[in-house]
Amino acid sequence: MKTRITELFGIQHPIIQGGMHYVGFAELVAAVSNAGGLGIITALTQKTPSDLAKEIARCHEMTDKPFGVNLTFLPTVSTPDYPGYIDAIIDGGVNIVETAGRNPQAYLPKLQNAGVKIMHKCTSVRHAVKAEKIGCDAVSVDGFECGGHPGEDDIPNMILLPRAEEELTIPFVASGGMADARSLVASLSLGADGISMGTRFIATKEAPVHENVKKAIVAASELDTRLIMRPLRNTERVMNNPAVERLLEKEAALGKNIKFEDIIEEVAGMYPRIMRKGEMDAGAWSCGMVAGLIHDIPTCKELIDHMMSEAEKIIRNRLLGMLS
Repeated sequence: MKTRITELFGIQHPIIQGGMHYVGFAELVAAVSNAGGLGIITALTQKTPSDLAKEIARCHEMTDKPFGVNLTFLPTVSTPDYPGYIDAIIDGGVNIVETAGRNPQAYLPKLQNAGVKIMHKCTSVRHAVKAEKIGCDAVSVDGFECGGHPGEDDIPNMILLPRAEEELTIPFVASGGMADARSLVASLSLGADGISMGTRFIATKEAPVHENVKKAIVAASELDTRLIMRPLRNTERVMNNPAVERLLEKEAALGKNIKFEDIIEEVAGMYPRIMRKGEMDAGAWSCGMVAGLIHDIPTCKELIDHMMSEAEKIIRNRLLGMLS
């Protein structure tokens, strides 16, 4: 399948594995890229730029296909060494970067001068338009359904994607609620040039996370996620569990007076415990509503091959058949 995204990134299929904390390691990234999609390493999971350089080198040993790096710009007191991470990306020969979080404009010139293609994650049309204006090559448009941070506008993809198509001239991919061939074809119909999947790729054989995490996603329905940190305007969609229930009780009790320190026990430092040790009730972890559409744990190649063959059937048999 040929779209503006496959042409931009030099990939076979318009399917991207988005950056995910303690998930986007070389094993998964290489598996996605080898299957014809675009795998993405999560930079800030690597504690230092040197660690990222090693992870990039490890990924190059596993694939000769294009892969990218996610670099999230966080509003934190202790700012990560972003120039160091960017040097590791450029020196490592990576020419695709997925930026996320705050406006990446200050960091774009160095990446662009090195020939790096930049795709920025956005949860609103206005942010996507801004990303185009500052020189991003593409955007990932994240609907309200997505796991992780869906923004504060609460716009689902049935509205967000066609609005993005009306306003943008650069390629964009749909993120949030993406799991299968139906997701892909629907997103293309709504104007997107491909899709980005997070939660779906966690439930694959190559995802380097504890088996408990994969089983939890398969067992979950579309009703099993919750929105936390809404009063802090840092909304995150997570899998429901006892820790999340405690957190929501604190939010309800404290109301507008809540501070991040009040919920730190449920959110800080949880990803190693959950993703590596499988302590599923330890705290909050990002998961999309799309869990309700995930029923198995295939290899990345099995998943992508099946998606592409089914997408062709939907287009040729169902959609074209309707015209006749």
